[in-house]
Amino acid sequence: MLALYDRDMREGAQPDGPGARIERVGGVVRQVADAQGWNGVVWSDLDAARADEAIAEQIRYYGDLGRTFEWKLYGHDLPVDLGQRLRTAGFTPEPEETLMIGEVSGLIFETDPPEGIRLVPVTDQAGVDLVADVHEKAFGTDSSRLRHQLLARLTDDPDSVTAVVALAGDEAVSAARMELVPGTRFAGLWGGGTVEGWRGRGIYRALVAHRAHDAVKRGYRYLQVDATHQSRPVLERLGFEPLTTTTPYVYES
Repeated sequence: MLALYDRDMREGAQPDGPGARIERVGGVVRQVADAQGWNGVVWSDLDAARADEAIAEQIRYYGDLGRTFEWKLYGHDLPVDLGQRLRTAGFTPEPEETLMIGEVSGLIFETDPPEGIRLVPVTDQAGVDLVADVHEKAFGTDSSRLRHQLLARLTDDPDSVTAVVALAGDEAVSAARMELVPGTRFAGLWGGGTVEGWRGRGIYRALVAHRAHDAVKRGYRYLQVDATHQSRPVLERLGFEPLTTTTPYVYES
């Protein structure tokens, strides 16, 4: 399963939005986007002899573009000290997450949201604003990039992404999205965040179930999640399996 994921989603990566492109250079697969998009390395095939030069080349390349970028490092990537090499080169690691994958047919779902909660698909600017506002409250981070990217994809490539907001009355209390990669068997679950005061009620599980049913309708076999330590236990109970870790290493240009 891990080899299939690496082949389809990393080595065979596709651009994640309008205006982005994938480049394959010197054992590295990277995405290049504008300043509002995601820039970074998604896959590498390196050994100890080539790793430092490959790292230096990415720093030069994105530096010339004036882009901050990310090297998305997985626990099984080689060489085994690649994380240390990235730190030595000036990258800053962000919190480690767990790559989890579930075959949709084997997952356990609660199909209905908790009482008093309704799930509303996101299709326009107003819905995107609700998603971004929820994420800012849930994660305490700026969501301007998410706001830009999600609206662009819903407008220009609506078959590549779906999003949903959980409402309690008129209040948006949770939100999530699903990224779809044509030609693969994987759909990615991203951004499942619930504002404080509404956690622990089953809303996150309902958002997973909602997106899983959508993935089945669209013909996807597997769901993939980069799980935080908070969401991993929930996902394990639903039938997701941990495969490896993933750590974003960020370089500020």
